[in-house]
Amino acid sequence: MKTLNNLLTIAALAVALTFSACKAKKIVAKTEPKPAPASEAQQAAPPVQQAAPAQAEESAPAPVKANYSFANIQFEFDSGVLKTDSYPALDKAAAEMKKDQSVTFLLAGNSSAEGSDEHNMMLSVERANAVKTYLVNSGVKADNLTVKGFGESKPIADNKTEAGRVLNRRVEIKKQ
Repeated sequence: MKTLNNLLTIAALAVALTFSACKAKKIVAKTEPKPAPASEAQQAAPPVQQAAPAQAEESAPAPVKANYSFANIQFEFDSGVLKTDSYPALDKAAAEMKKDQSVTFLLAGNSSAEGSDEHNMMLSVERANAVKTYLVNSGVKADNLTVKGFGESKPIADNKTEAGRVLNRRVEIKKQ
């Protein structure tokens, strides 16, 4: 009987310790302090609405404005083959053109004054077409590009010097 009492006492102590441990872990809910009663003036005035926080960062990004200033698209003497120095300018032009596929461009081919008017006109069209091919291969829509040759009629430098003639062997890209 004594053993039974000892077992019951141990069991009672175990149960008591278990419940006391549970009481120690009691979760206390935090309560918000109650606002002070509003004065009559505050009660009569309509509540002031706070402006919603700006969501510019979360909204769609603003359209990127394209830079349509292209230069330095040069060619060798009596050739419709692009100079490799022109590739960076054309890569930049293609990247800008792809920002807004609704914009159209004129590819204006030009030549220096050497050769006949007919030859220079054909050469300027060939140069403009070379630029168009490069741009289309870079992802620009062909329908957005118009090719026109001006031959030697629109020099930007003096055709009496080699340095001037080099500058005149070019294609200009203009927004239409």
